[in-house]
Amino acid sequence: MQHAVGSPLPPPHQPGQGPTGWQPAAQHPGAPQGPAPVPPPPTAPPQPPLPPLPPDTTGHVPLPPGAPVGMPSAPPAAAVPDPTTTTLAVLLIGPAGAGKTSVAKYWADHRRVPTAHISLDDVREWVRSGFADPQSGWNDHSEAQYRLARRTCGFAARNFLANGISCILDDAVFPDRPVVGLGGWKRHVGPGLLPVVLLPGLDIVLERNAERTGNRRLTDEEVARIHGRMAGWYGSGLPIIDNSQLDVPTTARLLDEVLSRAIASPPTW
Repeated sequence: MQHAVGSPLPPPHQPGQGPTGWQPAAQHPGAPQGPAPVPPPPTAPPQPPLPPLPPDTTGHVPLPPGAPVGMPSAPPAAAVPDPTTTTLAVLLIGPAGAGKTSVAKYWADHRRVPTAHISLDDVREWVRSGFADPQSGWNDHSEAQYRLARRTCGFAARNFLANGISCILDDAVFPDRPVVGLGGWKRHVGPGLLPVVLLPGLDIVLERNAERTGNRRLTDEEVARIHGRMAGWYGSGLPIIDNSQLDVPTTARLLDEVLSRAIASPPTW
C-alpha cells in the first residue's frame, strides 16, 4: 500500500493486531471500525544531574593537591631519624661534572620508599624547537627556559610529595644568585626542601665533564668558572659533600647521613 508523500507512516505492527494500522472488529456488531489510537511512548522520570567531578582527578582516583612542602618535624632528641624511610624533598646542588644526576638516580633507585628523581636538565630539554642552549650564549631566552624548567620541576615535586612519593631534584644553583637559586626552589617546592651541596675538586669535575657528549659538555673554561662560583657555598651553613674520591653508592650512603642530620636540625636558608 502506498502513502502520500509527507503523510505520517502507520504505526508498527503489534502482536495480536490485524493489518498494520487497523484493529480487530469491536465486540458489538455494527461498531465503527477505524485506526486504533497509538498510546504515547512511556517517558522516563527525569534524572538528577550528575555531580561535578572533584578537582584534580585522574580517572576515578582522587589526587591530593600539591601544596608547598612544610619543614619536616624534628624527632625526639633520643630518636635517630631514618632518611631511607621518610618522605623527603631533596635538592642536590653542584657544578657540572659533580655527579649530581648519577647520585640522585642511585639514591632514588635504592630507597625503601617510593622516590622520584626530577632532573632539571631533562625537563629543560623538553623544549625541542627553539631550545635556548646556554653554550651558544646566555641570554633572555635561555634564562626564561631555565626558570620555566625550575618551576615545572617544582610543580612536579609538590604533586609527588602530596601523594606520598619522595623526590630528589638536581640543579647547579649558585650562591651569588639567591633569588633565582635557593629562593626560587623554596617558592616552587616549599620550605621543607632539604638542600645538599655536592662539590668535588676542580680536577674531578674537569675529568667528568670531558666524558660528556652533546650540549651537556661544557668548555674547560666554563667548568672552571662554575666551580669557582660554587665555592661560595662554603660557610653558607648548607651541608657539603666532597665526593672527589667516592663512588656513587658511597656518596649516596653519605647523603643519607647528611639528610638524617638535616631532618634533626634543618638548615637555615
